[in-house]
Amino acid sequence: MTDAITRLSSLERLWLCEAVRLREEQAGPLDDGEANRRASAAGGELAQRIERRALLLAERDGLLDGLRHWQQGARLAALVLLVLAAGGGAGLAFAALGDGLRPVNVFWALGSLLGLHLLSLAGWLLGLRFAGGGALGRLWLWLSGKLARDARIAQLAPALLLVLERRRLGRWALGLLVHGLWLLALLAAAVLLLALLATRRYDFVWETSILASDTFISLTQALGALPALLGFALPDPEMIRASGDSALASEAARRAWSGWLLGVLVVYGLLPRLVLCLLCVWRWHHGRARLRLDLELPAYRLLRERLQPSSERLGVLDQAPARLSEPLGGVPSAAGSGALLVAVELDPSRPWPPVLPAGVANAGILDSREQRQRLLDQLSRFPAERLLIACDPRRSPDRGTLALLGELAHSAASTRIWLLPPPPGEVLDRARLGDWHAALAGLGLSWSDRAPLNWLESGHD
Repeated sequence: MTDAITRLSSLERLWLCEAVRLREEQAGPLDDGEANRRASAAGGELAQRIERRALLLAERDGLLDGLRHWQQGARLAALVLLVLAAGGGAGLAFAALGDGLRPVNVFWALGSLLGLHLLSLAGWLLGLRFAGGGALGRLWLWLSGKLARDARIAQLAPALLLVLERRRLGRWALGLLVHGLWLLALLAAAVLLLALLATRRYDFVWETSILASDTFISLTQALGALPALLGFALPDPEMIRASGDSALASEAARRAWSGWLLGVLVVYGLLPRLVLCLLCVWRWHHGRARLRLDLELPAYRLLRERLQPSSERLGVLDQAPARLSEPLGGVPSAAGSGALLVAVELDPSRPWPPVLPAGVANAGILDSREQRQRLLDQLSRFPAERLLIACDPRRSPDRGTLALLGELAHSAASTRIWLLPPPPGEVLDRARLGDWHAALAGLGLSWSDRAPLNWLESGHD
């Protein structure tokens, strides 16, 4: 596999497996002949083979690049939400204290600072039983897709959620995002609140028309009990009662109410979000290490016989050509061993093979589907270092032949095409020869109209 695939984390590998599965469910089976061969040749358990197949298909079809684009979009979306959260937190502080020209109603200020936070927190706790994540999590997923701007990522967000829900990790991953954003917002509110209280003079008051003053005294002291344990100020009952009549102009009253407001924000706002962030991080790492492919899914059960058939035999179907003895798992870029000559659909009247140098193996002429499959399976286990493919340019370069050339080229470190000369007295069709040249250029394969036997033997022309 390429370096881009080997650098993937275990979660990204499972993510791509699920994306490929969803894509096949929606659009039908993919052309996976080569990927199946290479996955089977690599060996291992069924889950490893399914994963390798999916990663090869993802790289071939651009889904791997789509994953990178989605991740870039996700990071950009998270940055946008972080900026909005910090700005929203600052807005909460301004809304709570006002312009300083009028007394601050302490309970209106408290509602401005913690009201939406408590509603969001209650919604997330209720959502733990269902989907989790909340509106902010769904907003982040939607914004990630919009910012990625890649048509290949349609299955990536649903695939990620399906993978995470196997261990119920979706709620913890999105919960970490939600609590992290709220933690930033409340931290920005606390910092700005402290800055405003330090640089402006605010008077505090509470008001009611139907409740008794003792109710506000009890509520204020109950809310301030925990912050007081951390050293925040708590107004005494007389000060609370007096603040209900009019704003107290004393410095002690301003300090007491300011400390009480900050303490309640920290204890009932910042600390719960911090604890929940740490809980989500712990559950995320604990569950992520246990993520596995669900081999009971119908799509994966169908792949079992193709990737790990019950009648699978060990070893090579046919005897390997000379010097092709080092199994490299069919990696195209690997430095294979040995040199191999193979011909594709030659006229039976043409003498074949030519005299070959020592150390060059002859794989014969590929005429039938069975012969092609047998050679591809053999090369997937024992890649060639140099592969020379002889073709008759009198035949049209049809899609089947070109697909075979591409698959054979993936089984060798270096591949060349030998366009055979016509028999004596026969002239090649220049238009058809031009079609061959264009088709081979499209495949990225070099060609020659003379036998490159020196290259085949030594690797040098």
